[in-house]
Amino acid sequence: MTVQDVRAFNRFYTGVIGALDYGRHLYAPYTLTESRVLYELAQAPHLDAADLRTALGLDAGYLSRILNRFEDAGLVERGVSQRDTRRRRITLTASGREAAAMLDERARDTVGALLGGVAPGDRARLVEAMGTIRDVLGDRRGKGAEDVVLRRPRAGELGWIVQRNAVLYAAEYGWNAEYEGLVARIVADFAQEHDPRTERVWIAEADGRPVGCVMCVRDDAPGAARLRLLLVEPGARGRGVGDRLVGAVVEFAREAGYRELVLWTNDVLSSARRLYRRHGFVLVGERPHHSFGKDLVGQDWRLTLREPDG
Repeated sequence: MTVQDVRAFNRFYTGVIGALDYGRHLYAPYTLTESRVLYELAQAPHLDAADLRTALGLDAGYLSRILNRFEDAGLVERGVSQRDTRRRRITLTASGREAAAMLDERARDTVGALLGGVAPGDRARLVEAMGTIRDVLGDRRGKGAEDVVLRRPRAGELGWIVQRNAVLYAAEYGWNAEYEGLVARIVADFAQEHDPRTERVWIAEADGRPVGCVMCVRDDAPGAARLRLLLVEPGARGRGVGDRLVGAVVEFAREAGYRELVLWTNDVLSSARRLYRRHGFVLVGERPHHSFGKDLVGQDWRLTLREPDG
């Protein structure tokens, strides 16, 4: 392979994906860089400006001008970072999320149209080739939470949630098919009837495949939402994926107007319990029970999102 080979491929691929869309039909009314900033902000509930600059390799002044324009347009809000008071936290507003969703939908439609012209038998070869390029030219410093995308589930992925919960909990805790049945009912209830304004499923994706999930659904108690089915694949653990999934649920529940967020878990899930505690959940009750073929101790956890009126 020569330099000219790489350059020829670059010219071909940028043309295929529309990176040189000077008419900006794909990104309008934003530039490609502005669109990428919106995309990154949509993937993380709270992102520091310094992290955003590093992730995108942008000049600090250039990024600052973009964020100033976004703030003037009502797309972002800036505040003090919870991790470091010297940093600035950037959060999308409702208008900003709408803009990011519009751009994401356009991109999906464009890629969908591109793949529509690829024979089904060639799609696996295409994905494998893309993975090879990323592996060979990718960052050798290791992957973290920033390499993971949180998104809505695609066709078939609600079934993936059931399958992976059943497989992992059987392998790691010896739970039987009773647990798979429970997960299947939870997922089926969501699929058949849910309010997208107040209920949501997130899929964590890395390297083009799902590596985690979580759900936020309306609870029976008035004003309460319930976090359900948090899962992170073993190969993706230690990268902050679970932290991002729980953070996404907390932010969504708060913005949806819920008064509190509740969850039920078991004491054997020690890593998950530490994660819940880190996000401010408080253990409010526990009770021994025999379920999924095991003697367990069930636990109820609660996070107050806003104080009752009056």
